[in-house]
Amino acid sequence: MDAVAQISAYEADALAAIAKASNATELEAARIEFLGRAKGRLKDVQALVGKVSAEERPVVGKRFNEVREKVTAACEARQAELNQPKSKVDGIDVTLPGVAIRLGGLHPITQTIQEFRDIMARLGFSTADGPEVEDERHNFEALNIPADHPARDPLDNFYIAAAEKLSGGPKLLRSQTSTVQIRVMETTQPPIRIVSLGRVYRPDEVDATHSCMFHQMEGLMVDRGVTMAHLKTVLRQFVAAYLGSEASIRFRPSFFPFTEPSVEVDMRWRGRWLELGGAGMIDPNVLKAVGYDPEEYTGFAFGLGIERFCMQRFGVSDIRRFYDGDVRFLRQLA
Repeated sequence: MDAVAQISAYEADALAAIAKASNATELEAARIEFLGRAKGRLKDVQALVGKVSAEERPVVGKRFNEVREKVTAACEARQAELNQPKSKVDGIDVTLPGVAIRLGGLHPITQTIQEFRDIMARLGFSTADGPEVEDERHNFEALNIPADHPARDPLDNFYIAAAEKLSGGPKLLRSQTSTVQIRVMETTQPPIRIVSLGRVYRPDEVDATHSCMFHQMEGLMVDRGVTMAHLKTVLRQFVAAYLGSEASIRFRPSFFPFTEPSVEVDMRWRGRWLELGGAGMIDPNVLKAVGYDPEEYTGFAFGLGIERFCMQRFGVSDIRRFYDGDVRFLRQLA
């Protein structure tokens, strides 16, 4: 075997031994064997340079120097690799229970609104929305509430002075979702069957069952031949769908400017009677205000307090708990 071939064989053996070294001890042994100055194989390979003819010596010498540098660099690189700290990789036991990721949840009022919407959709009612900042026409006049009615007292409503300056007329936060039924009837011809779910505002004294901001579901049905029997049937089916067949309701005569006759709706559930809201047949004056002929069409409307249903469903005794921002409380109802 000529000198160049012997040098190439040395190179292959040295690189293989260095790459195979799995720890510092094995690498040091490979270094001594292939790069040791005293008795390593490098000394034997270097001796080949002196044994070749003068004409071959430049080629063999150049090859020897290239291989020595390459083997030395490979040894240093492998040493650096072995000196790097090893990252600890623990095995995963798929039989162990996982760590649950804490997710957010819907607010109980939002849950209730969504369920109300779904129930009413099954009863054939679509959903309508309207603005929370209203004018006096939609909040009062079109609902048959005259200018001298106590419900229009500025102390019983949230009037917005800045909005009045911008719009040129009185503006207030709506005190009932009945405003939406007016807006729908102004732009839609019967038959109509809609519900509106949203916030309303009244400057009530805040206590366990009252808040200055709360939620209502307003229902409206207008068509030929609509009667009080339809109203009672819809409300009974709704309450049964939400709270179960053990819940029952009753109707007490009442008065509202925009319905005639009018009733208060109470619910009995778990041994208690609770006032839910008002309802009744739409007053003919309201139908006239939106361009309907009261001789041809009749209808009913109802407004129910969403928080009151939610409190009964979740066993909450104080309405303020829904809005005080206590995540521990809300997490229980999510």
